[in-house]
Amino acid sequence: MSGQQVRVAVVGTGPWWGRQHAIAFSTRTDARLCAVVGRTRARTEERAAEFGVPGYVDVDDMLAREKPDLVAVCLPNEGHFEPTLRIIRAGFPLLVEKPLVFDLDQADQLLTEAAGRELFFAINFNHRYAKPVQLAREAVDAGVLGRLTFATWRFGGEPGTSAHRYANLIETQCHGLDMLEHLCGPVSSVMAQMTDACSTLSVALRFENGAVGSLLGTYDSSYSYPDTHRLELNGLDGRVVVEDTVRRYTYTPAGHEISSVWQAGYFNDRERDFHATFDRYLDALLPAFVAGEPPPVPATAGRRALQLGHRIIESFETGTRVDAPR
Repeated sequence: MSGQQVRVAVVGTGPWWGRQHAIAFSTRTDARLCAVVGRTRARTEERAAEFGVPGYVDVDDMLAREKPDLVAVCLPNEGHFEPTLRIIRAGFPLLVEKPLVFDLDQADQLLTEAAGRELFFAINFNHRYAKPVQLAREAVDAGVLGRLTFATWRFGGEPGTSAHRYANLIETQCHGLDMLEHLCGPVSSVMAQMTDACSTLSVALRFENGAVGSLLGTYDSSYSYPDTHRLELNGLDGRVVVEDTVRRYTYTPAGHEISSVWQAGYFNDRERDFHATFDRYLDALLPAFVAGEPPPVPATAGRRALQLGHRIIESFETGTRVDAPR
């Protein structure tokens, strides 16, 4: 590294997270964007020119020439496995976008090979770094909710480009599965219902601590709708509600009609910007990387969300409740 500035190469030139990664790493004082890699020459050259860095259409060529400290992988969801494996085998630390992959055997191969090389291997579950979610975690940790009794996650919008039958579950609701375990502890069993196209799903959950929960996810809705996302945690002593991930946090003690509410103030654009949750994640990730510490959200979290997804698929296809051991 150049001093404490981490040289980061971004693999992926898409208009959504590929560009967001490039913006984030090119505007920080503790990191420097050193290269971009794309699948087509024209778009790669356009992105490279936008940020003033070299552009490549071959991952191996970029790794050999640039030797980045960290590689950020943000490719189309069904195209994660092969490039990630190549980067791991070349011995470079990684930050990958969700989902880790769609296949559990592939996930295990990536994790095994990265562990064998003792590589820093992180995944971007950026919802954890939204201010309302962090406040919810603080409330749980402080015990102000009392014993948790149930939790609800609802999130949905339009479909992406993935052709996988269970794309909504694996590539989008992985956030919900990760978030519910992050806040409520391990899920012990699942039972699922889905529409014929599997584009909308409803899952009943039981947690190891005895609480129950639900996850409702859909690609048959719209992200433009108000209240497209809602997270609710109920305990014997109080309730927490998170609205639209970054918009509002509300805590209400049991038996009280007055709530405590957080929402970003007039000058606080950063806290109400969903994309800024990635920057706040990097505020934790990059110091950990420089210090040689484990990632704050390791790739194993991506594997766990995928494992839960596959248990949900099994439940739907068999019409039974399925255990979900860790």
